[in-house]
Amino acid sequence: MLVLTRKINEEIKIGTDVTIKILSINDNQIKIGVEAPKNVQILRGEVFEKVKESTLEASRASSNKSNDLNNYKIHKVE
Repeated sequence: MLVLTRKINEEIKIGTDVTIKILSINDNQIKIGVEAPKNVQILRGEVFEKVKESTLEASRASSNKSNDLNNYKIHKVE
């Protein structure tokens, strides 16, 4: 992990098209601004984890449903 020290109004560049700027610092809270292309998804860590969990659960549920559907297939008798 790269650790950087920044002051208010200083920036961090990630690649050529992502900029993180320190907007304010109060007690134990820091406000940051992120500039990035619209196709770059930006989520808070806890939201990202919930989305990932939800996606995995949906994938498992979908997989289980398709296995259940195999019980209803019509088998051709010759």
